[in-house]
Amino acid sequence: MSGNQQKDARRRRFSIICCTAVLVILSGTCQSLNIGDNKLEGKKRITRIQLKELEGALQLFYFDTGRYPTSSEGLDALVRNPRNLDKWKGPYLNREMPRDPWDKPYIYRFPGRHGYFDLLSCGPDGVEGSADDIVN
Repeated sequence: MSGNQQKDARRRRFSIICCTAVLVILSGTCQSLNIGDNKLEGKKRITRIQLKELEGALQLFYFDTGRYPTSSEGLDALVRNPRNLDKWKGPYLNREMPRDPWDKPYIYRFPGRHGYFDLLSCGPDGVEGSADDIVN
């Protein structure tokens, strides 16, 4: 083999190794992006489930007391009797107040802007009013 043929063979081997490395890196990146998307979707589903659970607890509070908790009482009224209400028969949740999957408290407003009450998670960015908010 001449010197030029050896250089060409090395270049081809180097090109094949580079292409293989690039493919391995790209496949790993695509797979991690897919896992990241699945993880985000899973967190959104958990949030929707928790919002439904909180809505149910708010309905039970309403049936017992004849009203929803005020904004100042907040969702804590579902686990602790606010102002010693005589008709309160809680706690209305089996555990302490859940936080959203991004470890932020759920936001509750009564009266609500979109219904009787507003119940929402600010989503991954933690900013209320952005496109990733998850609301009841």
